[in-house]
Amino acid sequence: MIPVDVMMLFMGAGIALALVPGPDNIFVLTQSALHGRVAGLTVTLGLASGLIFHTTAVALGVAVIFQTSQVAFAALKYIGAAYLAYKSFTAAKSNLDSEAPSPETAAKQYSRGLIMNIANPKVTIFFLAFLPQFIDPSYGPLVPQFYQLGFLMIIATLLVFGSVALAAGWLGDWLKNSPTAQVWLNRVAGMVFIALAVKLVTAER
Repeated sequence: MIPVDVMMLFMGAGIALALVPGPDNIFVLTQSALHGRVAGLTVTLGLASGLIFHTTAVALGVAVIFQTSQVAFAALKYIGAAYLAYKSFTAAKSNLDSEAPSPETAAKQYSRGLIMNIANPKVTIFFLAFLPQFIDPSYGPLVPQFYQLGFLMIIATLLVFGSVALAAGWLGDWLKNSPTAQVWLNRVAGMVFIALAVKLVTAER
């Protein structure tokens, strides 16, 4: 069982990263702004559901890595922290002015969000880099830990993306009228991962 303080740290980092403008939350924003809040919330449910797939893929894969070599597992965590910090500081600005798809039924909106998330290999790569930072063999079996973190990430996604859907009009205007807003959100995410990297380096073995 992952300690509560570690889960709280993960939740805070997950919420901060979900706030960084990207294809998924921008899609939620445009759907909600153009077709209503229910459309945005439905897409959000689909996107959040897709995280189960990525959690499973990473959990099984990393468990094999750890069983093979503890050194490889530690290296994965260091490389992952460095990768996430780099990506956070070099993330490109998302396009808020792109055209959104035509309105669809609730089922199609949900499935669109689900497939959009599952079919994006970058989400698996992100999970592979992010989740192991909070995994520790001393907490118990690895696979259950991954599912605990995956569940928390789903909650963070629902909270942030759901808020984006509900506040689509105001949020869209703010991001469009503030050229530095997205840059600062990316910088905050970068600092989160620098802190994680420092934690890894200074952690007692």
